Amino acid sequence: MSKFQRLDFYRSQTGRYHLLPFRFERVGDGEVVVTNSAGEFAYLTPGKLKALVSHTLPVTDPDYTLLRSRHFIREEDDAASLELLALKVRTRLSRLRDFTNLHLFVVTLRCDHSCHYCQVSRKTEDKAAFDMTPETASKALDFVFRSPNNAVKIEFQGGEPLLNFPLIRHIVLDAESRNLDFKKNLQFVISTTLSLATDTILEFCRDHNIHLSSSLDGPEDLHNKNRPRPGRDSHARFVEGLSRARDMVGYDSVSALMTTSPASIGRVRDIIDEYLRLGFGSIFLRHLSPYGFALKTKSFHEYNAETWLDFYREGMDYIIALNESGTRFVEHYSALVLTKMLTSNDPGFIDLMNPSGAGIAAIVFNYDGDVYASDESRMLHEMGDSSFRLGNIHKNTYEEVFTSDALLSTLEDSFTLSIPMCADCAFEPWCGADPVYHHARYGDILGRKPESEFCKRMMGTIKYLLNAMKDAQTREIFDRWVNKC
Repeated sequence: MSKFQRLDFYRSQTGRYHLLPFRFERVGDGEVVVTNSAGEFAYLTPGKLKALVSHTLPVTDPDYTLLRSRHFIREEDDAASLELLALKVRTRLSRLRDFTNLHLFVVTLRCDHSCHYCQVSRKTEDKAAFDMTPETASKALDFVFRSPNNAVKIEFQGGEPLLNFPLIRHIVLDAESRNLDFKKNLQFVISTTLSLATDTILEFCRDHNIHLSSSLDGPEDLHNKNRPRPGRDSHARFVEGLSRARDMVGYDSVSALMTTSPASIGRVRDIIDEYLRLGFGSIFLRHLSPYGFALKTKSFHEYNAETWLDFYREGMDYIIALNESGTRFVEHYSALVLTKMLTSNDPGFIDLMNPSGAGIAAIVFNYDGDVYASDESRMLHEMGDSSFRLGNIHKNTYEEVFTSDALLSTLEDSFTLSIPMCADCAFEPWCGADPVYHHARYGDILGRKPESEFCKRMMGTIKYLLNAMKDAQTREIFDRWVNKC
């Protein structure tokens, strides 16, 4: 039996190599990170970087082997490196060929809460004119089942969608009936505060495998302040609804999402502790967005990207310490970014897609039949800006909606590899474009990158993660998050 050759046999005999495309950014003192188009990265000293680009990095240097294995350099007659790099890039973009997975149905604008930072132009509970009709719902389902994606998720939003639960029931039963022929992987989600979740509603959710996505902003005083309702009992209603939903629908069938309001700043540990107290294994430290009541009440202007990053860093330090002590707890925003950093997969989070996931990953059917490229697009319309309205299901065909100038221009202009400053950024493989945000803030899809709060948040988040994972134990924690183990 033949044996493997010694390691020296596989080393370059000439020391000559070619550079493959990469970008770099200084992180910390005396260190830079280099990244390639597949999202792989390596840490180098400035001296090593200079040697790399001047083609003087010795073949015996440990970083030479690392850089070659991660497709930053290739040796002469080494075609495999190019093929592997292309394969990884193709894998990262493979989600695009599946087209639209998430279909959001805004079944009503009515709501029993009056959150100060709400991104939606909500209506009071008696304004039934702002409910979706069965006819509109049926037309929307025609669009849903035209999607070439084999996995289809229908998410019900509002307002408070449970205020129009009869329509939710109608849509679920109709979709399930249609799916007997289409045989898609069909999923349902209701985005709800749980305050109106009756036993009858929860039994229907159990019988039809409907996931409940709810809202928890932290301890009782903070939650009630952020999410006021008549009776000032939103937190108590959430806790009671959560308990019944877990018992009736399933413990893992209920998730929670928080929003960082101005009142949340400085209380990130309290918020995380409340999630732990109520039995959640994860949190999404979500920042405010510049839409709806978040602007009208000036909530969006009360803290900036750096303030949120301080909040995020403190929360992550605490979460990492919890994991190190044996309590598994995941921060979802970080896990999404880490998935792009540590694997060849794209998690499909719309704000972090390139080009933007608006329309091609998610689509919104408003209560009146209008179609929007994303939930944020709908919110922008409620503020008087219809730039991202793609059409109306009663007036336009599927083809007209998905080939509309509003969508195609958004996709073309949100391709980060051709956007000034994004194209040169070392963090581009892990980032996204978020054209709706930049249009809302600056009046154009590209925005002004040096001033962009989106860019500041992303760069701050990525630099935190890069520095944190230099610690072997933290890197192991992050690997478990990404691999869901």
